[in-house]
Amino acid sequence: MSTQTAPERPGAITFKGQPMTLLGRELNLGDPAPEFHLTASNLSDATLDTVTDGGKRAALLIVVPSLDTGVCSLESKTFNDRIADLGDSVASYVVSMDLPFAMGRWATAENAVKLGLLSDYRTHDFGLDYGVRIKELGLLARAIFVIGKDKTIQYVELVKEVADQPSYDATIAAAKAAGQ
Repeated sequence: MSTQTAPERPGAITFKGQPMTLLGRELNLGDPAPEFHLTASNLSDATLDTVTDGGKRAALLIVVPSLDTGVCSLESKTFNDRIADLGDSVASYVVSMDLPFAMGRWATAENAVKLGLLSDYRTHDFGLDYGVRIKELGLLARAIFVIGKDKTIQYVELVKEVADQPSYDATIAAAKAAGQ
């Protein structure tokens, strides 16, 4: 899907109070998780099959605009500290448009070693396919996706104001349930 053909959702979120348009269709509970090709911090390709280990585990995708911002950094650090409760049945990743090198520097500086880091910098398809590409900014919206072992959407939270944080407790509970 290209940005020219992607469905537009005007006013779906706000950025500092200003309405923003999201590109791509809204994903709902039970929808098949769209396939993706993201770049890991070691520049390898990460796919839906990779993050779910071929359907052997659930995946928590923590989508942020940029780890170079205070809210995104805080959110990612908070999840890094909380995902130990999920065990091995759930793999957790931060997804952004940041370059893999910048994501790696952030992880080192913040000692965020429990989270995988995935970048949509190459194709920009993830944002469109998951309906979280901000048209006006060219960044990803703040969102959470929990993908079950069956590769369906088990939980989704689109944070309505980009500067706000997601619901940590609801996310962790959904990820735990998906990993069982």
